Amino acid sequence: MNSSQAHIVDITPLCYEFVNGSCPKIAYSLFLRVPLYLFLSSVVILTVFGNSFVIIIILHFKQLHMPTNYLVLSLAVTDLLLGALLMPPSMVRSVETCWYLGTLFCKIHSSVDITLCTASILNLCFISIDRYYAVCHPLLYHSKITPFTTLIMIFICWSISTLVGFGTIFLELNILGSEEFYNENIACEGGCVLFENAATSTASSVLSFYFPGVVMFSIYLKIFHVAQKQAKSIEDSKCKNNMKSMLSREQRKATKTLAVILGVFLTLWTPFFVCYIINPFISYSVPPVLMDMFAWIGLMNSTCNPIVYAFFYTWFRKAFRMVLSGQIFQPGSSRIKLFSH
Repeated sequence: MNSSQAHIVDITPLCYEFVNGSCPKIAYSLFLRVPLYLFLSSVVILTVFGNSFVIIIILHFKQLHMPTNYLVLSLAVTDLLLGALLMPPSMVRSVETCWYLGTLFCKIHSSVDITLCTASILNLCFISIDRYYAVCHPLLYHSKITPFTTLIMIFICWSISTLVGFGTIFLELNILGSEEFYNENIACEGGCVLFENAATSTASSVLSFYFPGVVMFSIYLKIFHVAQKQAKSIEDSKCKNNMKSMLSREQRKATKTLAVILGVFLTLWTPFFVCYIINPFISYSVPPVLMDMFAWIGLMNSTCNPIVYAFFYTWFRKAFRMVLSGQIFQPGSSRIKLFSH
């Protein structure tokens, strides 16, 4: 038995069989790898095409050129980049359990990962601010939330996200103070793990997820409280045309839809960020396979957003059919009214 066990240890699969310091490889059977590739490829395709349609629809139809939709466009660009740039290499790494694209591309991949996930939550933060003014201060909305203000929001969102993403990885802030542990226990040839020490994992989780999440949740609670009061005011006064208190149907629908977008985001990313923040404090004992699974559940948020739009918006479904049928190439199609104000 001992010689048999020793033999098993000797033939542990490695990412690079003839390279010293190679990472161990989990060799999944073909029976498991094929369905995994099919499922994850479907997620990638749905994410890329779904968000491409959102981008095309918002850019093409002039009726949709409004501040809220510029922020939704920025969110869709984030989701598209997640699907096109981040998911395919992540899929190969998840199924093959090795990284074959080199150290530099690993750093770029990790930087893009942090950048896009941070951009997602910052986009949602600015969307919640937009909705706050639209519902709670409707008379100030058009003076406060102008197209220029929205562009500044988008610029801030992407600037901060890029700085945090690429700065953390290329300045190696994520391993600061834990270099010895990282080099001895984590770093190996054929691996690409987004490692963060206790301080940086706590700081990044709080700044990129927990704090914005609590702030946005509070804003939406305030929005729905105000919306309920407005609805009651309308009902009590029996004044259906009171523009000071009544939100347009589309504004109400937009607020509800974007609240659902936020809810989906928080639901899908919470398992990952719970494990991510506690992992350094329990000696990184969360199984890598579990972390990888939770990361994919979080990434699938980018797949869900276009589905939410399709479910809630009749105008989105109408525009989607027009894009598929090629009607958007007809003269004057950009001025078609998708909904009545």
